[in-house]
Amino acid sequence: MKIALVIPARYGSTRFSGKPLATIAGKSLLARTWAIGTAAVGIDRVVIATDDDRVAEHARSFGAEVVLTDESCQTGSDRTAAALGLLGESWDAAINLQGDAVLTPPWVLEALAHALRAEPAPEMVTAAVRLDQPRYQEFLRFKREHPTSGTTVVLDARDNALYFSKAIIPALRNSTADPLPPVFRHIGVYGYTADTLRRFAELAPSPLEKAEGLEQLRALENGIPIRVVAVDYRGRTHWSVDGPSDIAQAEAIIGREGELVR
Repeated sequence: MKIALVIPARYGSTRFSGKPLATIAGKSLLARTWAIGTAAVGIDRVVIATDDDRVAEHARSFGAEVVLTDESCQTGSDRTAAALGLLGESWDAAINLQGDAVLTPPWVLEALAHALRAEPAPEMVTAAVRLDQPRYQEFLRFKREHPTSGTTVVLDARDNALYFSKAIIPALRNSTADPLPPVFRHIGVYGYTADTLRRFAELAPSPLEKAEGLEQLRALENGIPIRVVAVDYRGRTHWSVDGPSDIAQAEAIIGREGELVR
């Protein structure tokens, strides 16, 4: 199975214009994400997909391959689908690593690539981390200050997603129980078979997708199952850069835990 990894990178983010070019501990956000993608084993090609010449020029400056996609792409999955169609060869599957995922370990991408190569291959895969009691309490505190950041997912008995939400689900009657009932924090990286990705991109944004601001709900609302791969961050801290205020925290994590890749 041939798998392409696409990094969607949009310059005109409403919350953080020019985000791909922002510097984090001496290196741009985009360069960091590209380094993570190229460090993952089991990926056949890594490309950055953007609609902006400034982003494209910067990406080429550190040796990345770039494809220019239309500015009408509404989500990272839509841009990944557009990029896959521009690569000029046949692909079996794609992984979408968002350009702000600067602290996603390469082994998370490897786990998704492994899942896509299963027989039979799932139509769509994503990653999640099961929270223990300390991480759950930390996440509760985080959500009080940032209610629209951070996503959880609930699973069925076959590890397929039942629902994703910006709320913490399931709601726990006893939030201090130890061990904690299954609460999974979603990691926003996706893999798809090429056929599923094309089908997804042809679908209109769905009601729940628009309500929660979560593109993966478009898949669930249209009957596309999403296999959730539980991953271990191996002591690393999950973080993404949604706005300028997130940069200081990302730099603090890198300073404390070291670089993911060099």
